[in-house]
Amino acid sequence: MSAADGRYAPSPTGPLHLGNLRTALLAWCFARSRSGRFLLRIEDLDPLRSRPEHEAAILADLARLGIDWDGAPVRQSEQLEHHRAAFEALRSSGRTYRCWCTRAEIREAAQAPHPQLGETGGGGEGVYPGTCRALSARERAARERAGRPAAWRLDARAERIAFEDRLSGAAAAVVDDFVLWRGDPQGTSGGPAYNLAVVVDDATAGIGEVVRGDDLLETTPRQVLLARLLGMPVPRYAHVPLVLGADGRRLAKRHGAVTLDDRLALGESIATVLGWMASSVGLACPGSALSAGKLLATFDPARLSREPTAWRDRGLAQPPPARS
Repeated sequence: MSAADGRYAPSPTGPLHLGNLRTALLAWCFARSRSGRFLLRIEDLDPLRSRPEHEAAILADLARLGIDWDGAPVRQSEQLEHHRAAFEALRSSGRTYRCWCTRAEIREAAQAPHPQLGETGGGGEGVYPGTCRALSARERAARERAGRPAAWRLDARAERIAFEDRLSGAAAAVVDDFVLWRGDPQGTSGGPAYNLAVVVDDATAGIGEVVRGDDLLETTPRQVLLARLLGMPVPRYAHVPLVLGADGRRLAKRHGAVTLDDRLALGESIATVLGWMASSVGLACPGSALSAGKLLATFDPARLSREPTAWRDRGLAQPPPARS
């Protein structure tokens, strides 16, 4: 593993929008600017939404932008034995327990569906109050007899995890008991939850630096804790700003012509799209036309904006000033 080795890990559930592609471009620049490997992982653990045609379109979009990668893309669904082995190691160490709570019950009990980093690492599903951790054997048996679906959670023991993000700086959170596996780990239904799968996959691939959107910053303490418990190396993290729609939500298809095909159909060129991506994070002047190679030649993480980009009509954003 090299500290410079990076990756991009899209889900093949639909076309990538320009926000996704900008994150991929930045992850590629981080790795290639330090002569690191750049790997692709297709996160296809959702069999109901993942489609081969979406995967093919993702690879085509990245290639059109000039983003290259090392080796064949790895599919997350092909790594289940690694995920299962990691889960069993945690279970053998006494750090897991079964949970029958629904997400609605967790939100109601915790009354904190979106905690801030620095308080509790909720990771988007709500802080888990530990309800099932304290169940008696009789209570567990009753829930099993009721046939209610169960998941396996990590007993995080309220550990406080601190880490340094390359862009956001020092961060810390108390980690709650989060889901590791849904369903029977030895069966065919269910499977690993995101946090377990991504930690194992990054370690297996030898990823030294994870570059991704800053909407995932709050779940990072969970992943750092998992890596430590599993004896896996903890990568460095760099959480880059998002592109937001006019409604303040993450960019999505509802915001208009937001895919690469959309922009090309409007008469824009690859160079123009790349120029917008670079200017929107302070790496180029507004109106630039660039190639990926030209951006890489001048790439400097210190110039990156820390603020999200507001998507405008026709895809034009008001870029932050370039950093000197």
